[in-house]
Amino acid sequence: MKNLFVLVVCLLTLVACKTDVKKQNQYEEDVEVRDPQLITNKEKKKMLTTAEAIAHANGFEHWNKVKEIIFTFNVDRDTVHSERSWNWKPKENLVTMTSATDTITYNRTQIDSTNQKADEGFINDKYWLLAPFNLVWDSASFTSQHQVKAVAPISNKEMQKLTIVYKNEGGYTPGDAYDFYFEGDFIIKEWVFRQKNTAEPSLITSWENYNTYNGIKIAKTHKRNEGDWTLHFTNIEIITE
Repeated sequence: MKNLFVLVVCLLTLVACKTDVKKQNQYEEDVEVRDPQLITNKEKKKMLTTAEAIAHANGFEHWNKVKEIIFTFNVDRDTVHSERSWNWKPKENLVTMTSATDTITYNRTQIDSTNQKADEGFINDKYWLLAPFNLVWDSASFTSQHQVKAVAPISNKEMQKLTIVYKNEGGYTPGDAYDFYFEGDFIIKEWVFRQKNTAEPSLITSWENYNTYNGIKIAKTHKRNEGDWTLHFTNIEIITE
């Protein structure tokens, strides 16, 4: 009888364990919500967050070797083309902007009325170029939510979704929100920009035409979901040490 009791207990334990495992793997119901103010030191030592995984999938581990980035930011809307070129030395905080009408060089530690407009353009263009890395650089400035299953707005494919909402203070555009859509490789395929965290999208584009430069993966082309509108990068150089 004692042996039978032990056998029953063991069987019940195995069933309970299997049930727990099954419950833990209900990924379609899993939603990861992260607030940087609530993350403990213990949690920081765990596996990569979703945002960190996206950054590393794009070569974030190579960033510390980058000494200079050169790129041209282009927008084609109907028959109108606009562009501006950038030379950025991140270790020195030096930025040079070249447009059709002007060339400005400044240090990002010394922003004033003479270069603020150029810096606003730089922050915008650099964000498009390196948004996956900004998920690490800006991690203390936003809250995030990760959904394992969501429908991407352009392709209507089932993907994962990471939503980030910036705090209402600091930066040039506080309170803005972004929805990143990606698959198991953590490479962004589509995104939604929502100004001031509005429910309705302000802009929806693809992420495509990826190229790798010294280990860093860049999406060179972004097409809007409607209208004749394309944002793309040319003349990209990433110079490492």
